[in-house]
Amino acid sequence: MASEFIKTVTESDFEYEVIAYSNQTPVIVDFWAEWCRPCKTLTPILEKIAEDAGGIFRLAKVNVDENPNLALRFSVRSIPNVKAFRDGQIISEFLGLQPEPRVREFIRNLAPSQIDLLLEKGQSQLESLQWRDSTDTFLQFLNKSPNHPAGLLGLLKSYLMQGNFSEVKKLIEEFPPSPEYAHMEVIRPFNVALVRGKSEQNLQDDPLEASYHNALNLAMRGNLPAAMDGMIDILRQDKHYHDDEVRKSLLALFEVLGTNHPLTQQYRKELAFVLF
Repeated sequence: MASEFIKTVTESDFEYEVIAYSNQTPVIVDFWAEWCRPCKTLTPILEKIAEDAGGIFRLAKVNVDENPNLALRFSVRSIPNVKAFRDGQIISEFLGLQPEPRVREFIRNLAPSQIDLLLEKGQSQLESLQWRDSTDTFLQFLNKSPNHPAGLLGLLKSYLMQGNFSEVKKLIEEFPPSPEYAHMEVIRPFNVALVRGKSEQNLQDDPLEASYHNALNLAMRGNLPAAMDGMIDILRQDKHYHDDEVRKSLLALFEVLGTNHPLTQQYRKELAFVLF
């Protein structure tokens, strides 16, 4: 595969293309051979990730049959053998065929300064209620690490709090199996409530329904303390109002903000006091 992020390296240019280059960008070296069946599965995985990463690391491919001195120099006794270089030194490696998620994890650990910082930035923007900024950041993150569950969850939260329900629906329907899936499930009832509330023109003659509708509107306007106050007040009067939807909406707001957010900690205590 021809790419600016993928390079075939030989004994003649290894020092420059790998050792020197790793002083500015991590280099993943794939030691392989034509006769190696696992290599034919692993190499395309590495190439795909290199393209997805967009330059966060370089993939250097070394044919051990054509470059035996490199295999000897770096103690390559079996293949596939993948070694990661940074600042001219081997910092990590793995042997044998690995599934794509493990390969991605291996590579993420090499370049936390770029990918992980984007994810942290998006999470921080969510906590600061900067929904549009967090949307842009999570989109950047997902461009570098496509279909990453944490990035998808952050983007879902960002779209939700801006009322972009069509995009939220797509993300929910296509969300990959992962630990983050359970967090997405916490948010789902709140999305249902917001979509229904947007479509309702006339409220029933029910003061609690009016209060709930108002709390949802406050949440969408970014006034989360007032929204949470309204939901807590409803639960004081009826702990299971709307088939537990009010409680679930409050839990979804906690999920959007994160466990350590001051509002989450404050209102989680109030919720516990009301329910128990």
